[in-house]
Amino acid sequence: MNLPYLRAGAGTPLVLVHGYLGASAQWQDQLAAFARTHDVIAPDLPGFGQATAHPGPTRIADFASAVMACVDGLGVGNFVLMGHSMGGMIVQEIAARHMDRIDALLLYGTGPLGLMPDRFEPIETSMARLEADGVVATADRISATWFRDGAAAPGYLPTRGFARMAHPTAAHNALIAMRDWDGRAALTQLSMRCRILWGDQDRSYRWPQISALWNGIPGAELSVIAGASHAAHMEKPKLFNAIVQDFLRPS
Repeated sequence: MNLPYLRAGAGTPLVLVHGYLGASAQWQDQLAAFARTHDVIAPDLPGFGQATAHPGPTRIADFASAVMACVDGLGVGNFVLMGHSMGGMIVQEIAARHMDRIDALLLYGTGPLGLMPDRFEPIETSMARLEADGVVATADRISATWFRDGAAAPGYLPTRGFARMAHPTAAHNALIAMRDWDGRAALTQLSMRCRILWGDQDRSYRWPQISALWNGIPGAELSVIAGASHAAHMEKPKLFNAIVQDFLRPS
């Protein structure tokens, strides 16, 4: 599977993996900011963004394989890896499988358990409402939960637009993939440098998920973005980018 992607800059490769109902286009501010120092690669996951010709897999492991096929197809060796939300699950899977190739890991608005305890609604509810309401209504509704100010947030309309692009089967399959994934057993094996980023108003991933990452990954750092929700990179892009760049900067 050849995934479409956005790419900018030169230097150490930095791979950005979006989440559920996301797209590579959500990373525009980050591509512009990080391309000054890195070769930034942002693929569209199967079934989402510009990859909606694919119905999408039902396993996080298969999403991970698709991302690695994209990276390998570009001739990338070692790289820095960042994942958001479901993308954070995917990059945990990649990091556990390819520890020798991941120079550093950024886990953003994510957790080690795909069921997402205390999420704004259970995964099964999202599945039922997707079936009843369709992709467009689901995209509009769920995208609003990612912002502190809901549908009034400046980033809501573009985010809703990306979400609406999802292949209907992929939207369903990805919920199955998340529901059935548990990465907790692998956390202690992740030996690369790691920073966790979290908006303290996140309604998808509550503190217990973040705490499990922080306490489970040896030496992991934690950066909390106050007053931001699940889409902190769009709500507070300057602060978000500064935190990432601080981590990327050679010590």
